[in-house]
Amino acid sequence: MDQQVICLIMSWLKPMNHWLSPPHPASKYVSETINQDRLPQELINLTSLLYWPPTGGNRDDFLASTSPKTSTYHLKGPTQATYTLGSNLEAILVARDHQGRPKIHGGDLFRAKLLGPELKAGVPGEVKDLENGTYLLSFPLLWAGKAQVQVRLIHSSEAVGVLQRIWREKRATVDFRGYFRGRDGTEETVICNVDPQSTGAKGPTCRYSDVVSGEVWFCAQPSTLPCNALVGHSSGSYLKVTTPRDEDLLARPVTDQPLPSGMSPILVTPAATGNMSDVALPSRPPCRPGHLSPKPSGFFHQDRWHSTFCSSRSFPTVDSILNCLAGHSVYMMGDSTLRQWWEYLRDTVPSLKPVDLHVTYQTGPLMAVDTTRGAVLHWRAHGWPLRSLRTPVASLHSVARELHGLAGGPYTVVVLGMGAHFTTFPPSIFARRLAGIREAVRALLEREPSTLVIIKLANTGYKSVYGSDWLTLQVNRFLRAAFVGLPVAFVDAWEMTSSLAVPDNIHPNKLIVRNEVELFLSFICPT
Repeated sequence: MDQQVICLIMSWLKPMNHWLSPPHPASKYVSETINQDRLPQELINLTSLLYWPPTGGNRDDFLASTSPKTSTYHLKGPTQATYTLGSNLEAILVARDHQGRPKIHGGDLFRAKLLGPELKAGVPGEVKDLENGTYLLSFPLLWAGKAQVQVRLIHSSEAVGVLQRIWREKRATVDFRGYFRGRDGTEETVICNVDPQSTGAKGPTCRYSDVVSGEVWFCAQPSTLPCNALVGHSSGSYLKVTTPRDEDLLARPVTDQPLPSGMSPILVTPAATGNMSDVALPSRPPCRPGHLSPKPSGFFHQDRWHSTFCSSRSFPTVDSILNCLAGHSVYMMGDSTLRQWWEYLRDTVPSLKPVDLHVTYQTGPLMAVDTTRGAVLHWRAHGWPLRSLRTPVASLHSVARELHGLAGGPYTVVVLGMGAHFTTFPPSIFARRLAGIREAVRALLEREPSTLVIIKLANTGYKSVYGSDWLTLQVNRFLRAAFVGLPVAFVDAWEMTSSLAVPDNIHPNKLIVRNEVELFLSFICPT
């Protein structure tokens, strides 16, 4: 069995020679266009995909921006003694500025949820922007018992305007370091980024291009070393991109703050006397790729996520997890929020033994093997752009290229989860990356239709100009649109992290990760 493990390691660790630098440094910006043949129409038309209600207002007048202290919400319609399980609850939210004046335009980012603390229950609410300063809140009543509405102002419309401007107009809000080493041991460190201008180079730049995926990367040309001497990569600096007024609008006291409670708790009861069910879950098909998930895609009850579109399963024991993973090779590619899945399975299943590949843990590749059940779990970070500790360039592989190299089949599972590292660049950067990945997924499913491909949507977490829930919403729009028409499955981590009364964290707590993993396992073992 040791020989088989070694073979698996070698198949995953491909040399990095597919990143080719030109024989001469690139001295000017090379315009990259989106290959429209690779993308569905939804992704090509960025204007339509990224529509957000006009944010209006005078951004120079802080007091005229939306305030979480003066904005209010109230029940739509008369108060009822009880509400029926399976029906909907609606409320009206009125946005107001710091002087208590009603807003006359939309564009705020509010998050609403319905909570049942005694039942460890929660569901995300729908917030419909009526574009006149008011918002319609809607909540499905999915469990019997007490429930309480909670609403938070994530960003005012004026703050969203700041995020929009920076996201669309700035080439980058962070930079990276590239480490070069000569044969004689000479070393140089330079700035690298997604385009030549963002390297800050006053002279020529090195251009690195993946000939399969079309992904490109640029570094300032070292003064004494050639472009092909690039050996290491790490995070660099967060760039100053905001004005003092911008910072006021994005400050903590007005960001991710609760609105004063405008509704008393409600009591939800079953629809009929003979119906003793405490949740509203109709008959659902097994979890399989290709399902269109409704809104909401699920809800928590007794700390368990119940999918509303498929019969998600619980995997309460180590044996139940291992029986599902037996014989499968799982390839997870993405960011650290997906690495949490790998870590959860490693920590939960004692027989899944990690293999020390002597790599930078933060970027991987990581591998765990159960030799008795024949289960192999891989995780590796997606390639550039990646904020990380110093890591060998050879460890940064293109996701699209890795997918092109997989044979696929009924025992192959691919999980992709990315987005958090792309919010610091204009939307076209992520669109181009998804173009190559979509094509690679399409080709993989065409040659082996039995391959299971799962897309993990980005979760809530960051609240700054470099990474914000508003930016994450746009990233998730891209992810959904990129895979339209392909039989892939989605795990909606955004909704899972928007459903409970716990603080947002870019790395969700173990309860949420467990439920994400159990939904992932439900697609592998639907029955």
